[in-house]
Amino acid sequence: MKLPQNESTMDRIVRIVLGVILLAAVAAGAATGPWLYVAGVVGVLALLTGLLGFCPLYALLRISTRPNYR
Repeated sequence: MKLPQNESTMDRIVRIVLGVILLAAVAAGAATGPWLYVAGVVGVLALLTGLLGFCPLYALLRISTRPNYR
C-alpha cells in the first residue's frame, strides 16, 4: 500500500530537522526523566513523517500542506 504524500517540502524539512535535533538531545543526555521518552517519541515520529512525506494526523483531519494534493 502506497501512502500519498500530504506534506510540503518545507514541512518535511522542518520535521526532519526537528527529529534529528530531538534525537540528538536524547542521545547526548540533555533530556532526563519522562522528558527523555517524550523527546524520543516525538523525535522518531517527526523524523519518520518527514522522511515519508505522510502524516497520519493530516490524513485523519483531511488536510495537507502539499500543493495540488488530492
